[in-house]
Amino acid sequence: MAAHDTTALIERRSIDYIPEAERHGRLFSQFTLWMGANLQITAIVTGALAVVLGGDVFWSLIGLLVGQLIGGGVMALHAAQGPKLGLPQMISSRVQFGVYGAAIPIVLVCLMYLGFTATGTVLSGQALGQLFGVSDSVGILIFASVIVLVTVLGYRVIHFIGRVASVIGVIAFVYLFSRLMSQTDVGALLQIRHFSWSSFLLAVSLAASWQIAFGPYVADYSRYLPSSTSSVKTFLAAGAGSVVGAQVAMVLGVFAAAMSNGQFAGHEVAYIVGLSGTGATAALLYFSIAFGKVTISTLNSYGSFMCIATIVSGFRGRLEVTRLQRLVFVLAIVGTATLIALLGQHSFLGAFKSFILFLLAFFTPWSAINLVDYYCITRERYDVPALADPNGRYGRWNLLGISVYVFGVLVQLPFISTKFYTGPLVAAMGDVDISWIIGLVLPAALYYVCAKKWHGTVPDHLILPTEQGALPITTGLAAQA
Repeated sequence: MAAHDTTALIERRSIDYIPEAERHGRLFSQFTLWMGANLQITAIVTGALAVVLGGDVFWSLIGLLVGQLIGGGVMALHAAQGPKLGLPQMISSRVQFGVYGAAIPIVLVCLMYLGFTATGTVLSGQALGQLFGVSDSVGILIFASVIVLVTVLGYRVIHFIGRVASVIGVIAFVYLFSRLMSQTDVGALLQIRHFSWSSFLLAVSLAASWQIAFGPYVADYSRYLPSSTSSVKTFLAAGAGSVVGAQVAMVLGVFAAAMSNGQFAGHEVAYIVGLSGTGATAALLYFSIAFGKVTISTLNSYGSFMCIATIVSGFRGRLEVTRLQRLVFVLAIVGTATLIALLGQHSFLGAFKSFILFLLAFFTPWSAINLVDYYCITRERYDVPALADPNGRYGRWNLLGISVYVFGVLVQLPFISTKFYTGPLVAAMGDVDISWIIGLVLPAALYYVCAKKWHGTVPDHLILPTEQGALPITTGLAAQA
């Protein structure tokens, strides 16, 4: 059975604990997966926003790099939890929020998945529309069909797609950079330096929010690694892949927007491909753009499926998931994201900027609480079987974790600056959005102080389920096989 589990095309496991006998994979796959997830068109557009919204090239590049390192560090700390716990990221949130209470941040994670899948589908639809000579809407539907297929196949296929996407992405980006360098005076662009705190911190926030948004599911893709895998090496592999891939893509976006003379916004895909000319080369670039989005869009859809299963299992204690049921879940998730993409494709850029910045208010406090608890309070000493028991060690609702999370969201409100909402202190700060910094630091400090004094019972060591027989998190998930 163990041999079968490590070679099967269709993934057997879902949100349940991964037994040691079924662990497989190499650290390098973490690097290629996250590099492939970031070498793609949405990251290019995110980098371009730093210039489109008023920044100069030089300080935008510096700000994006600072944001990558900060956000990438947070993301990679979550990744390091995967091999030790053998669990999806959001299941482990039951330690801080309770078996029922973990549904609060998980619902918000599902909304994030839908938003990112939808915005990525818009850009992929543009690429496929140009490649096949059809409308963008038809391109969106074609892309959605591919995502459904890869998501249903699961973990092993996702990692394979990530490796292929990394290779294709590197080739495409090297070519695009060479074309860009031949068409513009990069040195002259870098000499234009007009520092502005608002523009600089916008660039930092764009990159940091991009990286932090991976936090809720990054451990989902490291949990199959052997438990003996070094946490430091997992941190470096996942973090380096994500930071390098995103920074390369965003640098290209910055230069493309700077030389576009206002032609970038609204025609993002066509403008990037136009750097290469027309004909067969353009067709290959359209393909690489669409293929580059497969990895991250599949991660979002796969993560959505596991989040829904996590929510239901928390309240029911047991969730039978057959292949047909998994397909229905995935169709519903991708179908909803596709509908959003079809309805919002013509107002993409402005909505996307507001969306990714507003997300920070909800994910930075969750991330702060989860990381402080794992690394400073429990110190990896989780009772994994108790995560499935509402009457067990972690209870139904953890009022400490929930209260600090709510505080973490509310304390950011005066400093948020988006189209959805602008706080009363934003103008006094020179229109600079510093909410994500507050959302990381204050909840982390508050949770540390409170949890040190009032934490529940912490086991003396990491308690793992019996690896043969029952699957303790959601017993019925073996039915997928």
